[in-house]
Amino acid sequence: MCGIAGFIGSGNREVLEKMTRALAHRGPDAEGFFIEEKKGIHFGHRRLSILDLAQGAQPMATLDGELIIIFNGEIYNHLELRAELLAKGYHFQTDHSDTEVLLHAYRQWGEKMLTRLNGMWAFAIYDKRQDLIFLARDRFGKKPLYYFRSEKGETVFAFASQLSALSHHPQVPRNESILALKKYFAYGYIPAPHSPIKGIFKLPGGHYGKWDLKTKQWSIKRYWEYRLEPMQANLPADQGKAWAEELLYLLDRAVKRRLISDVPLGIFLSGGIDSSAVAALAAQHLPAGALKTFSIGFTDPSFDERSYARQMAIHLACDHHEEIVELDKALQYLPNLLRELDEPIADSSLLPTWLLSRFARRHVTVALGGDGGDELFAGYDPFQALKAAELYSKTIPRVLHPALTFLAAQLPVSHHNISFDFKIKRFLRGIAFPPSLWMPVWMGPLELSEINDYFGDQNDPEEIYSEAIEAWESAGPGANLVDRALQFFTRLYLQDDILAKVDRTSMLPSLEVRSPFLDSEVVDFARRLPHTVKLRGGVTKWILKKALEPLLPHDIIYRKKKGFGMPIGAWFQQGAITPAVPKTASAHYFFQQRLKFHQLGKSDERLFLWAQHVLNFWQNK
Repeated sequence: MCGIAGFIGSGNREVLEKMTRALAHRGPDAEGFFIEEKKGIHFGHRRLSILDLAQGAQPMATLDGELIIIFNGEIYNHLELRAELLAKGYHFQTDHSDTEVLLHAYRQWGEKMLTRLNGMWAFAIYDKRQDLIFLARDRFGKKPLYYFRSEKGETVFAFASQLSALSHHPQVPRNESILALKKYFAYGYIPAPHSPIKGIFKLPGGHYGKWDLKTKQWSIKRYWEYRLEPMQANLPADQGKAWAEELLYLLDRAVKRRLISDVPLGIFLSGGIDSSAVAALAAQHLPAGALKTFSIGFTDPSFDERSYARQMAIHLACDHHEEIVELDKALQYLPNLLRELDEPIADSSLLPTWLLSRFARRHVTVALGGDGGDELFAGYDPFQALKAAELYSKTIPRVLHPALTFLAAQLPVSHHNISFDFKIKRFLRGIAFPPSLWMPVWMGPLELSEINDYFGDQNDPEEIYSEAIEAWESAGPGANLVDRALQFFTRLYLQDDILAKVDRTSMLPSLEVRSPFLDSEVVDFARRLPHTVKLRGGVTKWILKKALEPLLPHDIIYRKKKGFGMPIGAWFQQGAITPAVPKTASAHYFFQQRLKFHQLGKSDERLFLWAQHVLNFWQNK
């Protein structure tokens, strides 16, 4: 895993070095630069050495010097692609570098190479033959890539793995994007292509871009999108079993691919179904006792899963490592972590994910995790709420909704993890909106009227929630609610919350995290499965659970899901965290009211207060 940075146009080596060294935590092992003064091309790279430690240095060039690459990521099918390219007559300088495979794959197939790759990536290639810079990001955007284009004075095009690196270029803007911040409070994260800085954008997952060195024009094109194309929904008695067996086979292949490493490797193990599946499959490919697993626990049992992780570790005979963190001590780490965030992400699991990554990094350089399982197979609580929401919308008169919301507000506030009153209040909050907005309103810090109050203006819901609406409608006419929700989670929440969170928190301690559930073969199979085998009879992830029955203990597979969170509600109520007051008048008043209600126990404002707290640190770095 690495960090990349570069620019074309005004600037010098000193600027490039500052940009690149801002990414040192992403690549602590080495740095490299490529500069072509005549055309103003500057490439910088920081390396976390994982594969071909001796020969994989970057920037890397073809023997004829016509192609130069800087690459952040891992290509898990690089050995198969190498064999195919060798058969076509290509010659390799390295022993088993996936970076060199990308160079030759680009020469052989051009932009079509991207559909052949199985992995995670963000890279830039300088193509001297076509006089262009080619940038690409993996299907789900696991690896970050920001860019900006300036036409003030000499035209500059710059890009980097993080905003902190881009900020070292003198032409990069500094002004906040108000629209992006409104979206941040609507979702709890900033969806691509937006960034918190006006004029800086994220290259969305599944896209590539070209910078033409002659015309100085930038163009973007989508090469892949997650689209549900379900097979026959009527499920014969034996079809479910066949699909479960195929899913297990594909997951096993995905895990095996991700065990290839020239450095120590382990597994994040929470004791949930996804991480347990990854650990169990990995254990089948390693000698007994060789698999290292890692978990963290907290003193508050509402947020602790150590017993389940330990059960799985014993079941698999793993070399298990666990760390117990006092919640008060965890709280002390928070300011430094939030200062290091490149952009605000209002996901309270930032802290435990970082703690786990930091702990694992003491022993290994690579870890496999279970990210993607909930999004692909309908594992979240909102999926179970869809049927009730549909029934409520059809049977409860709209005039009664305010009264029911008022009654729910009288329920005592609990700050336990995903408490009953929190679910009820969130359900009623979202049901007041059209179905296309249920998911973001259920999960986001603020809903539309609150965003209006906070910013002191009126906002168009189709602009604020444009990404959610697009994802909802992308399921196609006549699609059911479950498929529409799946589109939201896989196309939006997964990329801009879950994967962004894991990337930032794991790369701070220089740990590479791999996600077998997002293997291209697994994803392609999952998108063709009907929703009836994902959410079946009220059971979430039904087909995945059936697939894992031969592999995992029954009580692990069917235990109640527990989120990877922190007691932020209690922290705000007790004064353990006190967010800074927003500066604008409207936001100031709104914040003071919500903080007061929360501290008095009149309402649960944990999501908004946390989002504000995270934003404060980002704004005042």
